[in-house]
Amino acid sequence: MGRQLGLDLPCRTALGRDDFFVAPSNALAAALIDDWRAWPGGKLALTGPQGAGKTHLTHVWAAMADAKILKAETLQSTDIAGLARCNVAVEDVPEIAGDAEAETALFHLHNLVLAEGGALLLTGAPPVSHWGLTLPDLTSRMRGTTAAALDAPDDTLLSALLVKLLADRQLTPRPDLIPYLLSRMDRSFAAAIELVAALDAASLALQRPVTRSLAALVLDKQSPRG
Repeated sequence: MGRQLGLDLPCRTALGRDDFFVAPSNALAAALIDDWRAWPGGKLALTGPQGAGKTHLTHVWAAMADAKILKAETLQSTDIAGLARCNVAVEDVPEIAGDAEAETALFHLHNLVLAEGGALLLTGAPPVSHWGLTLPDLTSRMRGTTAAALDAPDDTLLSALLVKLLADRQLTPRPDLIPYLLSRMDRSFAAAIELVAALDAASLALQRPVTRSLAALVLDKQSPRG
């Protein structure tokens, strides 16, 4: 049974392995995360557009590998030597491109983690060759890193994700809702998450079930005005 109107129930952000839907667009990346102990050189670069699932897979790996996660932009204020004793995931590496101090910190972290026998996961939206890093030694290390690209999700994957996100919010969609959403939404995980949150909020505010008519109101509101 779907959620009763007017009950603002909590939503759980699902970032576990069982919550990650495997499809052709992400199967290789998911397989490499599952087999992380076999990464060549102990490291992997995970790439793909915003909303493709990099953050989710990073959290999946961190849980499996007991790894620390940090944003690349925080490297300068991080105890690199202490961090290097763990398996480490560094997110959004392209954000530090051209920052000599941050790139140097990543270079040292890279070397120390691997020297300690740890594993290193690095993420960024574009292919590694387009990360824009300028430190020659770091660029060389990145060129030698196995990369796995996540593509934008296909209809099968987006459908499963929408159903899961709605279920997380105690919402049960009618059969015609998911195809309708797919026909009008942006094609990304991020867009799906934002859309479901907006549908939930509108349902509560207007005291209406989540139907195609309510979805039309939400999607029209999200569409940019000319």
